[in-house]
Amino acid sequence: MKNRWQTISLLLILIGFMFSISSCLKDSCEGTNTFIRYNPIYKTVDEIRQDIQILPPRSLENPGKIYYYKDHIIVNENREGLHIIDNTNPENPINISFIQIPGNVDMAVKGDMMYVDNYIDLLTIDISDPSNPVLQERLNDVFSSISLNSELGHLVYYEPTEETIEIDCSDPRWGNVSFWQGDSRFFDLNSVSSPLSNTSGGSAAPAGVAGSMARFAIYNDFLYTIDNRDVDVFDITTVTNPALENTFAVSWDIETLFPYEDKMFIGAESGMYIYDMADASNPTYLSKFEHARACDPVFVKDNYAYVTLRDGTPCEGFANQLDIIDITSLTNPTLVKSYDMSNPHGLSIKGNHIYICDGDSGLKVYNLEDVEDLELTDRVKNFDTYDIISLLGKDIALVVGKDGLYQFDTTDPSDLKEISSIEINR
Repeated sequence: MKNRWQTISLLLILIGFMFSISSCLKDSCEGTNTFIRYNPIYKTVDEIRQDIQILPPRSLENPGKIYYYKDHIIVNENREGLHIIDNTNPENPINISFIQIPGNVDMAVKGDMMYVDNYIDLLTIDISDPSNPVLQERLNDVFSSISLNSELGHLVYYEPTEETIEIDCSDPRWGNVSFWQGDSRFFDLNSVSSPLSNTSGGSAAPAGVAGSMARFAIYNDFLYTIDNRDVDVFDITTVTNPALENTFAVSWDIETLFPYEDKMFIGAESGMYIYDMADASNPTYLSKFEHARACDPVFVKDNYAYVTLRDGTPCEGFANQLDIIDITSLTNPTLVKSYDMSNPHGLSIKGNHIYICDGDSGLKVYNLEDVEDLELTDRVKNFDTYDIISLLGKDIALVVGKDGLYQFDTTDPSDLKEISSIEINR
């Protein structure tokens, strides 16, 4: 009997000890995490279609995509409008005007007409006098909003803010790098990056040069724009009056457009799509190269496509690398080799060198003579890079990032020299 009570007592002590450990374990997995919270932003039609204003030049604050046209650099101020910069003298670029365009992210230019997004509308702006742009045309409702609320209006984007939350292991959010809370999306700060050149076919009116992050592209007499899972095709034979010609579905995760010769290369979070442009108004699907899920701009030269993959807020991937893809067979693209990167974004190629914007690791230059053994020839550190344009016929690279707009002399790809910069207003 004594032994029986001793056994029961021992069991009770053990159970109590287990509860104590459980409590301690629960306490030990409590902690605070910092997240990027994406809050939904709604705009009414009246807010979207407010007058486009031409304002005096203003400082760069949150620069996005870049475009080059007739010795002028066009820099997007994210969701606010466009800076027009006279680059006649690259050593002294002059900011000459700012076009206030709510919701603007992308742009493309042909024949002095600039096509831009204004949330759900497509605008045509005459920039024949870059210091005094003039709104020429507005096409209503050509782009889709995320959703439509009868009271709040169009859900047009999600605004990121940092938020610190205390979470313990009993919380269903524990261990998740992303989750929904109400109508806001949260991403663990440690798992995401900041959300922060196409060529044109021959056409009568000259077109400009875009960076590799572009969602607008011009080929011959057509403008192509990404609209969610679709690509819209606008006839711009009459440059002042674009007309929606066609829409073709690609995939819900498409991100960038890169026309090269008579083909269109479309970057997506899950891969790269190749379309034939023999009928430019109705491109036909050729193939898809699949890669790890990640954000994905593309640059093409000769028989290779160069794709940078990065982890990022919208993409939820964890790959940071450069993929080199053999496109000798356009219907069967194959991976040649992958190279590790820090957080690569835009890229450009000039001659035998590739220029890669590797996020806060700076600008990297590699020799492409042997694609299976790239040689790093130069690296410019201490600034955050987003996108790049290497100017044809000039030994100049335009680089934009969180710190502003920079120009480099690329005469010697192993020794880049800064020509000028327009830094952001901190």
